[in-house]
Amino acid sequence: MDAIEVIVAKRERRELSDPQIDWVIDAYTRGEVADEQMSALAMAILLNGMNRREIGRWTEAMIRSGTRMDWSVLDRPTTDKHSTGGVGDKITLPLAPLVAACGAYVPQLSGRGLGHTGGTLDKLESIPGWRASLSAEEMLAVLRDAGAVICAAGDGLAPADKKLYALRDVTGTVESIPLIASSIMSKKIAEGTGALVLDVKVGSGAFMKDVDTARELARTMVDLGADHGVATVALLTAMDRPLGRAVGNALEVEEAVEVLAGGGPSDVVELTVLLAREMLAAAGVSGKDPADALKDGSAMDAWRRMIGAQGGDPDAALPRAAETTVVTAPSSGVLARLDAYGVGLAAWRLGAGRARKEDAVSFGAGITLHARPGDAVREGQSLMTLHADDATRFDRALAALDGAYAIGDAADPALLPLVIDRITP
Repeated sequence: MDAIEVIVAKRERRELSDPQIDWVIDAYTRGEVADEQMSALAMAILLNGMNRREIGRWTEAMIRSGTRMDWSVLDRPTTDKHSTGGVGDKITLPLAPLVAACGAYVPQLSGRGLGHTGGTLDKLESIPGWRASLSAEEMLAVLRDAGAVICAAGDGLAPADKKLYALRDVTGTVESIPLIASSIMSKKIAEGTGALVLDVKVGSGAFMKDVDTARELARTMVDLGADHGVATVALLTAMDRPLGRAVGNALEVEEAVEVLAGGGPSDVVELTVLLAREMLAAAGVSGKDPADALKDGSAMDAWRRMIGAQGGDPDAALPRAAETTVVTAPSSGVLARLDAYGVGLAAWRLGAGRARKEDAVSFGAGITLHARPGDAVREGQSLMTLHADDATRFDRALAALDGAYAIGDAADPALLPLVIDRITP
């Protein structure tokens, strides 16, 4: 078997056989298939697609390129959540300890941000002392102690995906739904969780800009989960405006703690509780309702144990940016629109995100939103506060916000509902 044979088969819109898929993933991981050959195959897949069998086998081959974690030693079911990413999406932070407080284990492998979407690990690393890198033994110890762990994936987990992901990023093949779905699900299945809830974001601040494409991705991933024995459900949720009122690493940690304390913005609370209920149901765990766990302090207790078990100090002061500036309403009326992408881009330019994987982030940088779409505002009222360590960043951030919000008579009727759809096997 050789790479050209596989490339030509997909170029000619033929199905790839199981042996072809197994071989090309293994050979690429070992370096026998060159980057330019895999680039050609990825482009052929982008243009001509894959069917359910092909995607399932491709995903399985990527899982088999590395190790698969096993949590069978635990005495309760495991469940996890994956979000496709967005602006102000700090849901994982309160969600993992909340689900743990309700009786399931949550082994959560997360990543760092790139571009305008924030990474869960970047947010947590703003907590003094907190460690993202844990061995499998350390993960198990944290799970047993706190019920939840959030950490970085090790190099042994689906290494084929790590290599292919980097290639897709520089060859214009990121948008391929078969490759997106297999990338996400190979890591999540290899993670060893028994149940999985997918939060597929839709809108300007998300990777998927329209509902139909997001639904196709969600359906593909739910089918992959079912085919690999993982109870999987997906929610399509809005990302046409930022989630919550905080965008930026330490700012989002503060907001997550507010939710765990029984407060926080209504949209963050609603989505956190809804996803927690889905995770528990998928895992077959019944008992305490997540809304009650936020009220009685048990979710906060789980958060403090989780942070402490990973070396963090839950009582430590979080980083603050040295400089701030305020954006005010140009007129009175209703905040009709607040574009998620514009806000995310501005936060990135303030230092909250990175352009390259090796870049550092400013933990205190970001944006605090003082009004949400539908809120009445007065001329001169504060709409948002920008935070940066370097005041010279404000001009470029303000340029990103130009046209990203509008004052009118009412909220834009085109705004998406918080939860758009639910996809099941």
